[in-house]
Amino acid sequence: MKRKVTLRSSLLIAAPLCLAALPALAQDAPGTIISIIGGLAPDDLLNIRATASAGGKIEARLPNGSAVKNFGCKTVNNYPWCKVEDTQDAHITGWAPARYLSPNNPASPPEDTAAPADAAAAQPPLEEPQPDIAARLGGGEPADPPSAAEIVRTAMLDAYGLAFVTSASTESDGPAPDAAGGIPCARHIGQPMTRCDVSVARKDGDSTVTLNWPDGGARVIIFHNGQPARSDSPDELRFTREGTLNMIRVGVSERFEITDQLALGE
Repeated sequence: MKRKVTLRSSLLIAAPLCLAALPALAQDAPGTIISIIGGLAPDDLLNIRATASAGGKIEARLPNGSAVKNFGCKTVNNYPWCKVEDTQDAHITGWAPARYLSPNNPASPPEDTAAPADAAAAQPPLEEPQPDIAARLGGGEPADPPSAAEIVRTAMLDAYGLAFVTSASTESDGPAPDAAGGIPCARHIGQPMTRCDVSVARKDGDSTVTLNWPDGGARVIIFHNGQPARSDSPDELRFTREGTLNMIRVGVSERFEITDQLALGE
């Protein structure tokens, strides 16, 4: 009898301790799972981006084998992206391509309430409204209509302005969309990404991308059949893709991020 009473007392004491020891994961939002990063090239890192886009700002980079909280996935431009958080550092949050996460999470990700405000802030300011035709013709009163010469002059100014805007918007000799500000690049192991000036030459469907390092020197990368094919370095070139973004490595240390739009003019 004493043994039975002692056993029951032990269970009553142990039960609250077991409940207190449950992992913190149980407190996460419903639908959250733990995914493991994998499928990257050796020594490569997965970009965790601020938005579900290959052009989104890179918040962090995580290696193969890293565990992340996966809050759910959605498809953007035919590519699935998942909202994730590093299990080791809650400050590392963002979006990652679903194909590098296992298992996948079929749940819908939480809405990013900051996105609409950011999008609104990114909108260019509206142009000032132009005065109506009567005002630009001198505000002609019904009793004092503008002369034929004034009408012709104003119409010609409008035509010249329209022609100038059209030619500026169709100009094709300028730099590619992200060429003016350079592209993300790194030259040494452990070096954060910086910006390399870039120029592009295209011929017969191939593209030659020349990158100039901020500290001097250059690297040439050749695109063939729409993909990075080789460089002017004797070291191996390899790459992975996130949507239309090519994440290129040359040797063990050089890293570049080049979009299809920049390299191919698409």
